[in-house]
Amino acid sequence: MSGMVAGKVVVVTGAGGGIGRSVALAMAAAGAKVVVNDIGVSLQGEGGGDGPAQAVVKEIQAAGGQACPSTDSVASYEGAHNIIKTAVDVFGRIDAVVNNAGNLRDRVFHKMSEEEWRQVLDVHLNGSFYMSRAAAPYFREQESGALVHMTSTSGLIGNFGQANYSAAKLGIVALSKSIALDMARYHVRSNCIAPFAWSRMTSSIPAETEAEKARVEKLKKMEAGKVAPLAVYLVSDAASEVTAQIFAVRANEIMLMSQPRPLRTVHYSEGWTPELIGDIAIPAMRKHFYALERSPDVIDWDPI
Repeated sequence: MSGMVAGKVVVVTGAGGGIGRSVALAMAAAGAKVVVNDIGVSLQGEGGGDGPAQAVVKEIQAAGGQACPSTDSVASYEGAHNIIKTAVDVFGRIDAVVNNAGNLRDRVFHKMSEEEWRQVLDVHLNGSFYMSRAAAPYFREQESGALVHMTSTSGLIGNFGQANYSAAKLGIVALSKSIALDMARYHVRSNCIAPFAWSRMTSSIPAETEAEKARVEKLKKMEAGKVAPLAVYLVSDAASEVTAQIFAVRANEIMLMSQPRPLRTVHYSEGWTPELIGDIAIPAMRKHFYALERSPDVIDWDPI
């Protein structure tokens, strides 16, 4: 099969539905051999099984592509290594990993339990590390490889009731940039995508008021499949010079997100006291302060 990623072996986690499924199908359509990883549970961790992964594999095979299922969990070091081992055992190599697996345990911060905090970080942040770390020896040996991590505006901006998810998603950005620096000598790239798309991960957004219902209706128009083309591009050889970046996809719009840089500096030659900071430094910087925002409202941003 010819295509932009022809011959590459790609692992897509959380690929049993939503964005992950769309990415897996797009990778296969572009010529990749795909490991479809999904443990088959609900966002709350209920259920489990190989049904979702097998369904996507059958869909890929019916279209003439190559794929195999994996039901190991990204939330354990051993599970992640088993997922990468599946790619190598079945297809002979590993060229790219799309870290898409996710879960939700939404709760307002002052009521969030330790378990709700830990479970989300285990899947999103630890899972992204475990998967990337499992692939790293192969990437290093072959001096090539690509990692695509799903972040979120909940991390980049913040969100109500998602301190665990937000912390994990912003942690993924830092992880990606550090991987890009550490692995650059081996020609390994690492990038992030913040997707705007209707999926299981966004279906829990409250829609009680008319304004909330209108916002959700807008989000429903942003199809999960719109994210897949960027993921395919980022693992292809055409993106060999693209690394350590943060992209966002909103329907037919692709955004390059800003990264932390100094906005304003204030110097005082004799050294600062707490009083001088309050009198001089903070007033000089205040106009640059970020307004308190909620990330889903980002769908109402003006196009760029």
